[in-house]
Amino acid sequence: MNALPKQEHAYSVVIPTYNRVHTLRRALDSVLVQTKAASKVCVIDDGSTDETASMVESHYPNVTLVRQANQGVSAARNRGLSLVETPWVAFLDSDDEWLPEKMAAQFNALSQQPHLGFCHTEEIWIRNGVRVNQMKKHQKSGGDVFERSLDLCCMSPSSALIHRRLFDLYGHFDDALPACEDYDLWLRISAHEKVLFVPEPMIIKYGGHDDQLSRVHWGMDRFRIKALEGVLQTGQLSPIKTQQAHRVLMAKLKVLLNGARKRGNQEVLSVYGEKYTLWDGFLELTDEI
Repeated sequence: MNALPKQEHAYSVVIPTYNRVHTLRRALDSVLVQTKAASKVCVIDDGSTDETASMVESHYPNVTLVRQANQGVSAARNRGLSLVETPWVAFLDSDDEWLPEKMAAQFNALSQQPHLGFCHTEEIWIRNGVRVNQMKKHQKSGGDVFERSLDLCCMSPSSALIHRRLFDLYGHFDDALPACEDYDLWLRISAHEKVLFVPEPMIIKYGGHDDQLSRVHWGMDRFRIKALEGVLQTGQLSPIKTQQAHRVLMAKLKVLLNGARKRGNQEVLSVYGEKYTLWDGFLELTDEI
């Protein structure tokens, strides 16, 4: 394979943030020390009430700052995407950090496989100040990752480097999802595209803080169920991927319904019981079609 032309190496960075002035400087500094520099760095302040905006304006005059009313991380990332003019875009959550060689390593890998439009890397996880090992279900990989992506999100936005053409083909982040928006988009992309994986850790993910979405929202599988329904409803999956997605959807519905029965949550039982009935005969229906 031929290496990517130099102009094809240009990338922009999108950093959504909400009330994280205490970690945003670390994130920004990690972008600005990259050995492969960004063409543009965009911070999307999603309605912060802390000193985020003044800090960026005071200390990072070359960073593009956009302030908007609080609309959620998907809307913030999508706003950033609207500002990007480079072929590639990299995302960074404002509580995470890149290692200095991240972007250089990803473009070096892409030079060997220039037909791919999605690259992610291994990660270092820090939880409550202590480095922790990833569980097996979180282990990263490349190639056809659709089946591995069905149970949970196995690629971090903070490690993702994506060619803009993929957003034209498969859409942007779903701003109707308050969480699991990355899981949803990765499903739409990996249903049709292979991804490239850099096995060396190139980002540091920090967890354990109270404002993580997984702590804010109960029943995260509710959002994964919606994403699975969406990818199945496109009718564009191969037969085997349709079976894989349907199997995981039914399993997640069962788990959610079992939990609702134990808690006596009649509203959840009604809504998701109806979904279970609707999807139970889906494969037979598609076979007939």
